[in-house]
Amino acid sequence: MYRIGVDVGGTFTDLAAVDRAGRVVIAKCASTPRDPSEGLMEGLGLLASELGLDVPGLLARTEAIVHGTTVATNALLEQKGARVGLLTTEGHRDVIEMREGLKDDRYNLRMPPPVPLVPRARRLGVRERMRFDGTVAIPLGRRSLAASLAKLARERIDSVAVCYLHAYRNPKHEVETGRAVARRLPHAYVSLSSAVLPQIKEYERVWTTVVNAYVGPVLARYLERLATGLRARGYRGDVLIMQSHGGVAPVRESARLAAGAVLSGPAGGVAAGRYAARLLGEGNLITFDMGGTSTDIALLERGEPQLTGEKRVGVARVALPALDIHTLGAGGGSVAWVDTGRILHVGPESAGADPGPACYGRGGTRATVTDANLVLGYLDARNFLGGRIALDRDAAQRAVAEVAGRLGTSALTAAEGVSRVVNTNMAEGIKIVSVRRGVDPRRFALVAFGGAAGLHVTEVARLLEIRRVVVPSVAAVLSAWGMLATDLRYELVRSHVSEVSRMTATGLTRLEREGRRRLGRFDGSIRVHRSLDMRYGEQIFEIQVPLDGVEPASPALMGEVVERFHKRHEELYAYSAPGQEVVVVNARVAVVGELPTLPAETAAASRRPTAAPARRRVWLGDWAEVPVYQMDALPAGHEVKGPAVFESATTTVLVRQGERVTVTPHGWLDIHIG
Repeated sequence: MYRIGVDVGGTFTDLAAVDRAGRVVIAKCASTPRDPSEGLMEGLGLLASELGLDVPGLLARTEAIVHGTTVATNALLEQKGARVGLLTTEGHRDVIEMREGLKDDRYNLRMPPPVPLVPRARRLGVRERMRFDGTVAIPLGRRSLAASLAKLARERIDSVAVCYLHAYRNPKHEVETGRAVARRLPHAYVSLSSAVLPQIKEYERVWTTVVNAYVGPVLARYLERLATGLRARGYRGDVLIMQSHGGVAPVRESARLAAGAVLSGPAGGVAAGRYAARLLGEGNLITFDMGGTSTDIALLERGEPQLTGEKRVGVARVALPALDIHTLGAGGGSVAWVDTGRILHVGPESAGADPGPACYGRGGTRATVTDANLVLGYLDARNFLGGRIALDRDAAQRAVAEVAGRLGTSALTAAEGVSRVVNTNMAEGIKIVSVRRGVDPRRFALVAFGGAAGLHVTEVARLLEIRRVVVPSVAAVLSAWGMLATDLRYELVRSHVSEVSRMTATGLTRLEREGRRRLGRFDGSIRVHRSLDMRYGEQIFEIQVPLDGVEPASPALMGEVVERFHKRHEELYAYSAPGQEVVVVNARVAVVGELPTLPAETAAASRRPTAAPARRRVWLGDWAEVPVYQMDALPAGHEVKGPAVFESATTTVLVRQGERVTVTPHGWLDIHIG
């Protein structure tokens, strides 16, 4: 029996099947942006072929499919979501456009304001008012609501977002409005703020509710097509969707809380990093996921990633708990270009899957990072994707030569420049998640994955003075593999603004009961993580304080909470103020249903390195003949000194002079940089 992980990226769709012994079979195919399920089905065909089966035969032996999807992300970035109407408290329809009174570039007087996902004509006020304590100030106006619904019906909206003031304390008016919407607009997708994000702060709550309404219909339609296609091929197991917070959820829950999947794809890579930390015995890791379109970076301390409620995707603000991932427009398909000052840039524009880099031979003519790597000799033109794609070296040379002409240099120098620029960009991205937050990246190891990472990671590490780099054997599809190491997870939050001395454990207990209810008939082990968002009385931003190890019923709960808050505040900002009033703002509970542990395959004892590896001519400041090793043929403990190239069917790793490689017990490359 197999578990299958699927990661649909901007350029490639990655699949990994793991059996109960931990053996991994992988497949990689071009993504199909118009309908990602087509690429997924093609990938299942390749995966089945690798196992000597047809697709129905593979699905009959599959007990679970975990899927990371970019459907919600792309709908936001490309602004191709649903036609949304917003119902809000009368007089407050412009919150989403007023924002927080700030600009991204505050001194740019010519910067146009971002265009909200819902135009003003479809943002309608409804007569009602709930006080901050949840008592009714103005009852829900039936006539006002009916008039607004009639207008939305004339606007032919697909989806309705409902966000009333203080609905996080009392959702009564929103629930009544939801029922009225279902009667008047039965085909509309309905998103209530009290169900999506029942917490304080109006701007974040409105935006998140609108995002949920905007991407919900698109994601729901895709998931329905996917489920139908799998059923037609005989699949009867579970389909679980990767969530932004690093857990998974069933299809129905994912369609209901669609905003929770806007970082679905990158979250798989962080889940893989968490599992890799356990396998390596190394808690301090930086995940470095360089794919065809972008590079995703995250920091893990003591084996755990950070969660944040302040993610932005395009113009949108999403305040749901999400893994703190920094994304750069730097990937194998990133386009190299020269500005009017003859300065070389790489990205953020990507050649994508269609037409792709020039060397793919699909009509692309602009030079990309992949074209530069081919010109430098890092890639084997005859063995890309296991030989399924033959790269066109001449096309890559022409594309890079065009960039070189604009720079007034040779194609080789231009290709080297492209590599250096993209490496510098990615090193700066790692500084954003580490140095800017007071963390020294030199204390961390880099875990590199994604199809393009192996050619760049050691140079990126050198720029940051990082001494250890690990490249897993399934690096090209590690996000898909990592999705299989996740658990069912429900994140719940309720606002409870009060002085800490008046705080009780009742709110946490209620949230835990709700999370267990959502798990339904889950019969596995359940973990509960509790935390509080807290601040000093005069502050306006909170920090999250974990309560793991403290029972809610403990009489010492509040004293322990305050002590932990002071300690956490000092860790983050280098000071604390024990004499000041401490305020609790939000109570948070994560209820986790533990799925079966992902078994990890070890390097086969029968592996024997070839006595005389192949050799290839690569550019390392000068042309050099270097040995080329097959990654899946190296036994655990084998050591290689650079320079050398390591290849598998889906990835290539370049090790330079002064770097030493040791093969781990799982067949991974552990690279020490001298």
